[in-house]
Amino acid sequence: MPETLTDAELVAQAAGGDDDAFRQLYRAYIRPVYWIAHGIVGTAADAEDVAQETFVVAWRKLGALQLESESLLPWLATICRFQAANRLRRQRRDRAHTADAVDETIADTVDVEQQVISAALAERIAAELQTLTELDREIFRLCASEGYAYQAAAAELGVSHGVVRNRLSRVRTQLRGAVRETEEA
Repeated sequence: MPETLTDAELVAQAAGGDDDAFRQLYRAYIRPVYWIAHGIVGTAADAEDVAQETFVVAWRKLGALQLESESLLPWLATICRFQAANRLRRQRRDRAHTADAVDETIADTVDVEQQVISAALAERIAAELQTLTELDREIFRLCASEGYAYQAAAAELGVSHGVVRNRLSRVRTQLRGAVRETEEA
């Protein structure tokens, strides 16, 4: 199994210009960042754009980052919320300049409570991922973050297809429970 670097190690390497390290961070966090963006902007196309903008800003700011936790996700979630808010303001401004383009589905303001919930959710998911065994984290990374099929992940990790399928199912159930707990809090 390949050596797994911590987020802090990957950030340091990426800040030093290592494209592969940044690519690993991108693969690990693009999906959670996308879903945070989608929760704010409401459409898949806008969420994709916001997620990409988030990683562009992250790339530019990596050199000055002092990672305070084990996960990069809370920092990315903060950048994502700012990028989403900027997109919503731009869209509102554009609508104001075109009389016939009124879209009632976009909120007038970014809900501060929703931002707090999104940050808490991102932190809770990151904390929950840290409680997993190394094998479970690798299975989750390969299948959920990088899009590997069960068989490909099994081959990569040297385990059976059934092990990947069963462990990933348990991890997803555990993460859904963590999400529900955060939403209820």
